[in-house]
Amino acid sequence: MKIAILHGPRDLRIEDQPLDTENLQANEVWVETQISALKIGTDRGNYEGAEQVPGAPDYPRWVGDSNFGIVRGVGNRVTRFQVGDRVVSNFPHQSDYIANESGPLVRVPPGVDPEDAVYAFLYSLSSLCYRKAHYQVGENVAVVGLGVLGLGAVALGPCFGARVVALGNSPVRLKMAETMGAHAAFLSDDPQLAHKLDDFTRGAGIDLVIQTANPWPAVQTAMQVVRNNGRVSIVSLPGRGEPPSDFNPLDMRWFYSKGISLIAVSGSAGDLYPAETERFSRNHNCEYILSLMQNGRLEPKRLITHRMHYSNIVEAYEMALARDKSMLGVIFRWKD
Repeated sequence: MKIAILHGPRDLRIEDQPLDTENLQANEVWVETQISALKIGTDRGNYEGAEQVPGAPDYPRWVGDSNFGIVRGVGNRVTRFQVGDRVVSNFPHQSDYIANESGPLVRVPPGVDPEDAVYAFLYSLSSLCYRKAHYQVGENVAVVGLGVLGLGAVALGPCFGARVVALGNSPVRLKMAETMGAHAAFLSDDPQLAHKLDDFTRGAGIDLVIQTANPWPAVQTAMQVVRNNGRVSIVSLPGRGEPPSDFNPLDMRWFYSKGISLIAVSGSAGDLYPAETERFSRNHNCEYILSLMQNGRLEPKRLITHRMHYSNIVEAYEMALARDKSMLGVIFRWKD
């Protein structure tokens, strides 16, 4: 099989590695990749050599975590999948793979376009930003950072009954946010931002900020716009790839005086009313996202700006490194 391996900063190669598809273990599933998607922010950070995320693999390492494929073989005890099923996973950019059926692998329901489905696990992370912050229907939500993950949070807001305002630093991305369902979209450096947000919320303020952008100025925007006693749901890696900053998010005027709750979006969300099993595991949450795609309420493919053959993967990463705001949804085809 072919796989994209990063050997160091800006040293990404497509390699051939062995994959034994003839001797599957009892609970294993062999999947042939059709398309994979680039998660620009995180993947770009890995590619450019930003500081390592705790727990992430060192070089040489795989890249990517959004994969759509077809099941080509199953072990003799597999019950969740059968040959021919369409599936999504968070496996890397590679031509095929073998996974345990109990792993992060979900069947794609009929009628869901592959170019939507490939983003299912990524949108599951966007939804966790709401769930972990105990979002309540009708709250005012601001999304700071309008990459694929942030625009996923924007798109999910109306599905959850939220009034969503998108905040970014690019008119192109603001337009994309409106396309994805934002009720309003403003430049984060707009001198009239506070007044516009007051009008948008009818004086109630922003209850929840979903923070998806790494740069410190974006973090500062989140702390500024949230109301007193509001929450900031942080799914970004604040300061990654950035020079040291004088901004301190725990400064008394932000954290203490405003009574802000800062929430790290990692792991799983706690349940107020626990079920016998984890109700919204990664797979269950992904299945829910796919159901929203099936009934037409989510359509991530509207954000796709580039469709490329996997052999051009280095070109795509170099484009991401240049931080071109017109580049957003990027998918790689793994079939010739």
